[in-house]
Amino acid sequence: MKNKSTDFTNAAELLALCERKDIPISEAMIQREVAKFDDDRATVEARMLKTLNVMRESVERSQTEKMKLLGGYIGGESKDMMNYMKKNGAMGGTISRAAAFAMGVIEWNASMGRIAAAPTAGSAGVLPGILAAMEEAYHFDDEHLVRALFNAGAIGYIIGRNATLSGAEGGCQAEVGAASAMAASMVCELFGGSPAVCLAAAGDAISNILGLICDPIGGLVESPCQKRNAMGVSNAIISAEIALATGGRTLVPFDEVVTVMYNVGRSIPYQLRETALGGLATTPSVKNLKPGCAACGACK
Repeated sequence: MKNKSTDFTNAAELLALCERKDIPISEAMIQREVAKFDDDRATVEARMLKTLNVMRESVERSQTEKMKLLGGYIGGESKDMMNYMKKNGAMGGTISRAAAFAMGVIEWNASMGRIAAAPTAGSAGVLPGILAAMEEAYHFDDEHLVRALFNAGAIGYIIGRNATLSGAEGGCQAEVGAASAMAASMVCELFGGSPAVCLAAAGDAISNILGLICDPIGGLVESPCQKRNAMGVSNAIISAEIALATGGRTLVPFDEVVTVMYNVGRSIPYQLRETALGGLATTPSVKNLKPGCAACGACK
């Protein structure tokens, strides 16, 4: 990286950079990417717009196409939820729609559809679910949504650099937890939150689900991953609203939360870190399930 004045390795450095230059997190991340890849700004922003469009496509196609999922442990829940909300209303408003979209993205991924890992395939529904719902409800344009993704990228980069994004290393708190933190921060920026407020929201989002295990049924990214993405959506939006309402008041700084998350992840038994050797993956109702037969239940 040629220009070290644009770089940061943790949240404290990011916040100092934003305050020194009087810029939002998204702008700090854009400047870092321009310097790191020695590209012009237009090229960097075009790459992120491509990512945004992949996310949009994953949401849209999950709602319109008939999908054949690899394991068959999930399938159709997102459309069921959308149909229910059309008839009965959405108890959670935008949160409910974002959760349904997020569930659809996990179905799309399980059918081998193209997704944007954000930051992983197992947590790929959180960001696109929220972005699609926010675009629908608040009519944010491409420029705002692209900048939101740069904001989220900065949070994901910090977590990946200083802890882990892997369920095999840190449990689901490292996957859905990271995605939820990224989403909470980007929502804050979308609604005018300062960098400090964004980081507070991100830290709260991880704090809320510290210790969440990774126990994929059948070893596939289907269940309970799908509904945990829905939970990650609600956690992100609630964390963002709290941070916006309180001005980012929090006791534990983001960097310290990330360190705790990593340490907690390392202390989780290996059976509960993506091995399918513990948790829900070993319950009597599912231990004999074979891929493709979950819907009929004949394998139970």
